[in-house]
This record gives sequence, structure tokens and C-alpha cells, in this order.
Amino acid sequence: MKRLTEFDELTDPTFSQAVIDWQRAHGRHDLPWQNTVDAYRVWLSEIMLQQTQVAAVLGYYTRFLERFPTLADLACAPIDDVMAHWSGLGYYTRARNLHACAKRVMEQYGGVFPSDPALLAELPGIGRSTAAAISAFSSGTRAAILDGNVKRVFARVFGVDEYPGEKRVEEALWRRADALLPEQGIEAYTQGLMDMGATLCTRSKPDCARCPLQARCVAYASGRTAELPVRKPKKASPEKRARMLVVIDGGEVLLQQRAGSGIWGGLLSLPEVDGHVAFEQAGEDIEQVDRAAAAFGEVEEMQALLPLVHVFTHYKLHIVPYKVALVRRGKTPAGYVWVRLDDIADAALPAPIKKLLTGLTQPGLFP
Repeated sequence: MKRLTEFDELTDPTFSQAVIDWQRAHGRHDLPWQNTVDAYRVWLSEIMLQQTQVAAVLGYYTRFLERFPTLADLACAPIDDVMAHWSGLGYYTRARNLHACAKRVMEQYGGVFPSDPALLAELPGIGRSTAAAISAFSSGTRAAILDGNVKRVFARVFGVDEYPGEKRVEEALWRRADALLPEQGIEAYTQGLMDMGATLCTRSKPDCARCPLQARCVAYASGRTAELPVRKPKKASPEKRARMLVVIDGGEVLLQQRAGSGIWGGLLSLPEVDGHVAFEQAGEDIEQVDRAAAAFGEVEEMQALLPLVHVFTHYKLHIVPYKVALVRRGKTPAGYVWVRLDDIADAALPAPIKKLLTGLTQPGLFP
């Protein structure tokens, strides 16, 4: 007698067929990165969609391809150009990895993405789930995905009562994801799981009435769709403060090139007085601000502007900006550049800094 393994027990062809049938009849079919096996376009869309909603990606995807229509164009482009076209989309490490990945594929694979998910997962910025999606859509490879949307679908359908991000639970979900793969129709199945998570099995107010998995869904049957998936245990979000200088002169603003790694890595930003300082350590020494401003020239006037708050995944940043007008510029330090205020919209800036500067360029606010 054959002994059933855990994998055998998790296998259920009716699950994948229900997803495939639903996707073909009701899923999304007109997104700009669909209906293509071009690995470059598939890869670009998958990276942009990481932790970002479709609506936010649509415009960026089109503009990015207009500027970098091929992998070769992206690989040979200056990183500043890549960052400028990513500016505002967030999670900027993705853009740096995107550029590094393009270079690697050109150098190591002659400009052709490998079809093996294991090889894809070795490239910068591509994890296991993203590699499977790229391979499935571009090469028809039978490989499992397990992004946030799929975790939510599985947690509800199978009644997972533990936090899906915990390593042991995630490993169990991967085993289930592998076991449920269909023998045929991997593209529709993969897209179907994504579509269900994005349009039906949403975080709040899931549309259970239209879900093809309703009859087998543990969360629906037990009235726990609001409770599952189990949320990550909450930790207090640290708060930090950054005092920044908006140094202006002759219709230009002074910007600093940030290091390639870390917060806003590789982007231009405003000069900071004392970095991102924990609230409990943040001082109010205004003379420190004066000294920082004087490093860029003879100061005519300095004015405190309204603060703004930007929330990162791991802390909340209170930005305290000071508008600095110069009588004359000093020598521009290494790593700093003057950028015309008229060009701010196209500069590679973090979203809150671009918002701040765009608001300040309204008529009458700058001399």
C-alpha cells in the first residue's frame, strides 16, 4: 500500500481548476503587461507591483518603458536616470536592484532572462515568488507563487490561524502552494490567484459572493474573514525627526546626492542638519541649523516652514524644513548640486521632498 505524504494530502486538482475557470471568465485580461511573453516586460511589472497597487503602477510602467524600451536600454542607462523615472513609486531599493539586475542579465545571460525560477531568484531584487511569476508568465514554467495576496487567499480558504509571515507558517504555506499547482494552465492559475487577492479576497470587505472558492473557504464558513489572515503582532512604531534645509538662490535649490544604500538611497534630497534622529534624542539647537546653513553661503534670511510627516515601513519621520535665502553662494561641497526649481518635477527625489518643493514653488513663495 502506498503511504501518503503530506504533499499528497495537500494536492487538490479541483482547487486549481476553480481558480483557472474563474480567471478565464472573470479575471483581469487588459493590463499593459499581460498578453505578452516578453520576460523584460513581465519582470518590470512584477518588480513594480511588489508592495504597490496596480493603479499606482500603471502610469509608471508606461513611462518607464517609453524611456527604457529594452533591457539593454535599461542596463546602459545612468542610475540617476533610472531613479528619476522611479521617483514617487517608493521602495527605492527596487529601482537600484532593477538596474543591477538588468546589467547582470546582459553580462551573464546575454540579455535573455533564464527560464529557471531558481536562476531568476539569484538575480538582484528577485525573490522566490517573483521568480516563479516571471517564469510562469514568460515561459509557462510550473512554479508556485506566494505573495501577500496569495497568503491572504490561502489563510482564509484553509483557515490558517497563525501569522503567515512567521517562518514556520510560511514554509507550510509554500508546501501547500507547491502541492496545489495545476498540471496545465499555469499562466491562468497564477494570474487567477493574483486577481482573486486583488479584487475579491481583499483585506477589508472581501467579495465572498463572487468568489469561486467560497464553498471550501474556512474563513467564510466560520464568519472569520475579518480575522484571517492573522495580523502581524504590533510593535510600537519609532518616531524620528529630520531638520532639512531648503537652500534657494537664483531660482535654484540645493540638493544632496544620498548614498546608494539606506533610506532614499541613490536619490537627491534636501541637506539635513543632523540626520534622522530619534525623538527622545532630538535637540532644538537652532544655532546648529544656522551653522549648517552657513556652510552653503552667506545667509540673508532663514524661515521655519510647516513640518510634514512621512511614514516608512519601520518608522515615522517628522520632517522639519527651514527655507534659507542666500545673499551669495559659497563653494558647492562635493555631493551637492543646484537644481532649477522648474526642473523639480523631473528630479529623482523622494516623494515627500518632491511634494514639499512643488508646494513651495507656487507663485510668490520663492524670491
